Amino acid sequence: MTYQIQSPFQPCGDQPGAIKKMVSGFSSGHKEQTLLGVTGSGKTFSMAHVIQQLGVPTLIIAPNKTLAAQLFTEFLEFFPNNAVDFFISYYDYYQPEAYIPSTDTYIDKDASINDDIDKMRHRSTQHLFEQSQVIIIASVSCIYGLGSPDAYSELAVFIKVGLEISRDELLAQLLTIRYRRDDVMLTRGSFRVRGEIVDIMPAHQKDQALRVEFFGDEIEQISLIDSTSGDEITELDKITLYPNSHYVMGQKNMGEVIKQIQKDLRDQLQFFHSIGKLVEAKRLENRVMEDIESFEALGYCPGIENYSRYLSGKKAGEPPPTLFDYFPENFLTIVDESHLTIPQIRAMYRGDRARKENLVNFGFRLPSALDNRPLNFDEFKKGVDKILYVSATPGPYEIEQSADRIIQQIIRPTGLVDPEILIKPAKTQMDGLYSELKELKKHGGKAFVLTLTKKMAEDLTSYFETMGFRIRYLHSQIKTLERAEILKSLRQDDFDILVGINLLREGLDLPEVSLVAILDADKEGFLRSKSSLIQMVGRAARNLNGKVIFFADSITKSMQGAMDETHRRREIQLEYNRKHQISPRSVHKKIAPDLPSIYGLNQQASEKKTASSPNRDEAAKMIVAKRIEMKKAAGDLNFEKALQLKREITELSEHLA
Repeated sequence: MTYQIQSPFQPCGDQPGAIKKMVSGFSSGHKEQTLLGVTGSGKTFSMAHVIQQLGVPTLIIAPNKTLAAQLFTEFLEFFPNNAVDFFISYYDYYQPEAYIPSTDTYIDKDASINDDIDKMRHRSTQHLFEQSQVIIIASVSCIYGLGSPDAYSELAVFIKVGLEISRDELLAQLLTIRYRRDDVMLTRGSFRVRGEIVDIMPAHQKDQALRVEFFGDEIEQISLIDSTSGDEITELDKITLYPNSHYVMGQKNMGEVIKQIQKDLRDQLQFFHSIGKLVEAKRLENRVMEDIESFEALGYCPGIENYSRYLSGKKAGEPPPTLFDYFPENFLTIVDESHLTIPQIRAMYRGDRARKENLVNFGFRLPSALDNRPLNFDEFKKGVDKILYVSATPGPYEIEQSADRIIQQIIRPTGLVDPEILIKPAKTQMDGLYSELKELKKHGGKAFVLTLTKKMAEDLTSYFETMGFRIRYLHSQIKTLERAEILKSLRQDDFDILVGINLLREGLDLPEVSLVAILDADKEGFLRSKSSLIQMVGRAARNLNGKVIFFADSITKSMQGAMDETHRRREIQLEYNRKHQISPRSVHKKIAPDLPSIYGLNQQASEKKTASSPNRDEAAKMIVAKRIEMKKAAGDLNFEKALQLKREITELSEHLA
């Protein structure tokens, strides 16, 4: 199967030339290229055509989860018949383990794992093993250590009709790959047993399960079933189940792993004793011995990632396995908004190393914890095959590495030109902003307002809410899936004004936004640098009436640089339009489905919303029928169905109140 783009549009403007140059560059052996594309020039569309023509698995790295989510929905539209997957950090909240020597403060790891995102990660790695054309949109967390792909694939359980295997042998294999038995509630990564029938919820699924039926010591039938009702969807001939964790290890290696951990523990204890660190030695011994006991009893332990070197067979100091290792040798890496993403990749290793060294030096972790880390930049470069940097404002590194392979894409297919920039005084920016938003409200427009701090974003939102504006804020403390929901709500006209800090810059594609107001534009710094200001200006470049306001009391070097670059691009775009007699038009883009609906994460919730509520008499009749069904299910030992029916009865009872 090849990549198949589905789109009513064909490449135009600068796109055909840019696509041709990028494809020919990679085909002729160039390893690094840069696409300098202005906002709204269709960089994503050009990227899709490059992927299609090269025909290789592709990893697209975004600088944050919000942009990753947007890219995911866009590529899913372009490639509906291909595997398009989403791989980001599965933490909604993450406080890493740390020790602060100056105050003798130990901070235990505290995290909230998003089960839905973990499911998406498993689907990504599964597709890499099973399909030759895969597109994975990831955040920079993809450079963090992940379990060994060899162990992940070798431990996969292959099931097919007619396979001679006893039920107990299958259950033992499922336990080895970290599935858990739960005969009451079937959830992701679990299985239940009823006689000769085993129901399994794969790690990459949430609403569909497998039913494996035995006849003696042979698999007689495999069915895909609805996980809630148990109804059969279709029959299958075979299926492969991958481990429920990327950190897995065969039982045959467990003894060797424990021996190595014990050896390293002895060496570290000896070192601590030699320098008089007796407290640290005792602390380390107690902690590691507890982990070893868990390994022996369960095959894993809390914080198993700190022992990942032993599980993967890597030597001390070697780069850990990452998502890159799950790709074949020939693949394409696209670094989106590279001016942000590359510096992030450069910085992640050093910050992680400093924190881990304290844990090791004070007896909280073995030195092996240092190898549970992100790749350093040199390792990242060695891990990629071909790399395309994409940005409207490429950084010095991308420009230097690409040399003569910098492809410009300045002309927009819609004929739109970069918006004009107005400057208004910062001393009276609240009054000025109020006037602009009031005028915007008359015409039904949408606006982005950029602040410098989270508190200012929240306070400004509260202030303008009291004045009758439909306004919301967006910043890094908003959960990943909720961010995409907020952006979608703006497009659906649920509100008009979105206030943010730096999440309203790179890559956001909202053609309804006609006003971008940048508060304190003259506060020179990262959030008001030349590249940041150019990116903010670009948010108004998809609307025919786009306008940008810099609230500033002086013109900084960054402001002047942004205005000069915007003017340069406007001149090129206006000349192209005059030459080809093009009349600019606003971008019209349909609202893509959100992540939860794509993955079926809120399917039951949406069904509840769309279903009509029964009246009092109907609810009473339904309760009687469901109680009879519930008792029968309990009598048949089908406790999961009985529990589900009980929940439905409780919900129906609300209509009788």
